[in-house]
Amino acid sequence: MKKQYIAIAGNIGVGKSTLTKLLSQRLDWEPFLEGVSDNPYLADFYQDMQRWSFHSQVFFLARRLLHHRQLLDRPHSVIQDRSVYEDAEIFARNLYNQGSMNERDYETYRDLYEAVTSILPPPSLVIYLKASVDTLMSRIHNRGRSYERKISQGYLEQLNQLYEEWIAHFSLSPVLTVPADRLDFVANGTHLTLIIDKIMERLHGKEIVTFD
Repeated sequence: MKKQYIAIAGNIGVGKSTLTKLLSQRLDWEPFLEGVSDNPYLADFYQDMQRWSFHSQVFFLARRLLHHRQLLDRPHSVIQDRSVYEDAEIFARNLYNQGSMNERDYETYRDLYEAVTSILPPPSLVIYLKASVDTLMSRIHNRGRSYERKISQGYLEQLNQLYEEWIAHFSLSPVLTVPADRLDFVANGTHLTLIIDKIMERLHGKEIVTFD
């Protein structure tokens, strides 16, 4: 098979990083994992979102674009934990919708995002991990990250709605939607194998209607 670039998309707690690691191990592809700890604006952002949302999102966008360029230069297949598209279409849009980013900053951010992504090759495939808010809350609770304790059901619901709107109109590359509520690819090896089989079918151009 020729070199592939797969991006895994989905809400907080849905299992993107875990699936990235599992697929990279099974397929012997290089993982690109999301990192947020090196954002120099993050602490300020959580103290004053309206003041620092633009700065923080531009940093994330720049870092994601750098990773996008780096993984395209790899000679072998790669799997990315969260795509550059989600930064703009989900998280920046949500900040704007809730009033934490003003219109001028949001329009400037969108102009930058659209200009750069228009010249970057898209993924071979986007894997969208879809899960209910109840599932997300359960998984967030189970992994016990202190900075995620204040994440509310309402916030996750807002993000889920934006994910659904984005994925419904995404046309840059094929999409494989994985029902993460009922497929436990961590505890059930059969489920992971099923997902891998569907990925390979989708990469070969087959339309995936259902995981039944």
